[in-house]
Amino acid sequence: MKKKRIIPVLLLNNGWVVQSKLFSQYRNLGNPTASVERLSDWASDELIYLDISKGDNYNMGRTDLIDPNRDNIVDIINDISKVAFMPLTFGGKIRNINDIEIRLRSGADKVSINTIAIENPNFINEAATIFGSQCIVVSIDIKKINDKYYVSKKDGSYIDKYTPNEWANLVQDYGAGEIFLNSIDCDGMKNGFDIDMINTVTKNVNIPVIACGGAGEWDHFLDVFQQTNVDAVAAANIFQHVDQSVFLAKKYLHENKINVREPKLLSTKKINYE
Repeated sequence: MKKKRIIPVLLLNNGWVVQSKLFSQYRNLGNPTASVERLSDWASDELIYLDISKGDNYNMGRTDLIDPNRDNIVDIINDISKVAFMPLTFGGKIRNINDIEIRLRSGADKVSINTIAIENPNFINEAATIFGSQCIVVSIDIKKINDKYYVSKKDGSYIDKYTPNEWANLVQDYGAGEIFLNSIDCDGMKNGFDIDMINTVTKNVNIPVIACGGAGEWDHFLDVFQQTNVDAVAAANIFQHVDQSVFLAKKYLHENKINVREPKLLSTKKINYE
């Protein structure tokens, strides 16, 4: 039987890994690579790394760090890939085929796209044809307004043309290999996942769905796996603030009869950067 996956999410904002709340409030946590090493040691199944920077400034303005201070996203991806001993999905600022090629060549195993997919759904098919569906993850951000769910672009605007269910089916038809489903309202709130919203999508598509948004305790992971048909659960903040977090999450889920990979701690070596 296919194993359920636990996937940490790291958010990169102008060179810093940040904590997020409601997709609008960010607090600096650390440099781009240190968290990846820890998450590798704790046996993460995969890693989703999202560049949410508004501009092209990736310099942290610090010279006292062990890891290098980079000026561009390609160098950062290269650094991350050296310490990411699990599949890496990289998203953010992907506008064309060349952007995907650069990220895959720099060490990403998959890419996550959002705004470009909404603006031009044919881009999903083009990317899937060139790189394979397994490489193309479509990120769907959902906002609830007056008891109705809306698909959101990264600029915060909402799309009336499709319901989340319609959009999920469309990206599937265009060749997406996976859906990364995010709740804007639950992001950083630690009150649990939007089960109703997740079920709205997972019951109507055949490709894997990764649910994200709202994790505050391990019980919230259990709720999603028990009450929905997701293939994976992703989270950001909780994995940053709990030591051995991924190991502990897997241990809790394994003890509660969820079909996750065996919880264990790994050992990775510190990389010497050039």
